[in-house]
Amino acid sequence: MPFPDQPPQQPHHRPPHRPPHWPPHWPHQPHQPSRRPAAGRGRTLGLPPVAVIGLALIAAPRVVLHDLDVIEEGTAVNALFVFGPPVIWVAVAWWRRVANPFLTLLAVGLAYGVLLALGHQLFWERSFGDDPPALGGNLSDLDPTAQTVILRVFAVPSSLFTGVLVGAVSGLVAWGIARLTSNASASRTRSR
Repeated sequence: MPFPDQPPQQPHHRPPHRPPHWPPHWPHQPHQPSRRPAAGRGRTLGLPPVAVIGLALIAAPRVVLHDLDVIEEGTAVNALFVFGPPVIWVAVAWWRRVANPFLTLLAVGLAYGVLLALGHQLFWERSFGDDPPALGGNLSDLDPTAQTVILRVFAVPSSLFTGVLVGAVSGLVAWGIARLTSNASASRTRSR
């Protein structure tokens, strides 16, 4: 029973039917974004951009160690640095169940290619020392500085291509594993 100085309470009524998104947020509460990943925020790759760059960084030490002649081609340590990062990439793509592992690892490979190009450019003189590469044939008469510029410029797309190729092969492997494991789990579910 209301006190005499309070107005009588109105009967409670339901508001008219509103779409599920109404109201966009409750009064006095900030709007909370949806937890579902949005297409324009790096989720088209299945991983956040920082994860794509992080995976590419796993392969970066080989660039430095190889350019500084710390590791030699054909050794077990070199093989670990060559094959270890792509194996980790494939495992992460499979573990995170990304929608398109090929595209995801292609992006990781492209990021790796950028790191590869940067590493080669940064360690160019240290890597070659007093015996820099030179052009041959009709271009051997060019000024050595011009030859170095040409070779360094052409090293960039070569590095990018190498990174994209590693990413594409890794992506194909991850895609195949994802298909095999999803088919196997689907057949187990059907047999129950």
